Amino acid sequence: MAYDEELADRVRAAVSGVESTREVAMFGGLAFLVGGHLAVAVSGAGGLLARVDPRAAAELLLLPGVTEMEMSGRLMRGWLRVTSEAVDDEEALHTWVQRCVAHVRTMPPKKATSGNRPRKRQAGGR
Repeated sequence: MAYDEELADRVRAAVSGVESTREVAMFGGLAFLVGGHLAVAVSGAGGLLARVDPRAAAELLLLPGVTEMEMSGRLMRGWLRVTSEAVDDEEALHTWVQRCVAHVRTMPPKKATSGNRPRKRQAGGR
């Protein structure tokens, strides 16, 4: 399943001013990395994959359209699935993106390797 390109464009706009951001196709979607850390992704299954402070996850799970992320039958600590409907308006989307970016900025910077060096974006931002 292809990811929602409109949602990807909206996330791209939301991270446009964030330093050290790059896009990488992964997990059937489009991931947005900040400082080499995956912050948020537009999922091929729909909606967002959001990386959050694990200590805040329980409270965030009370919000409509938010569930724990499961991968290969295992719950992923600090990762949430957010439905497209939950980020339908720009304020909600920006809140989620800012939350994810703020969390990954608390992480130590990744050392540059050939796989995570910032790359120039191609024409059209993709």
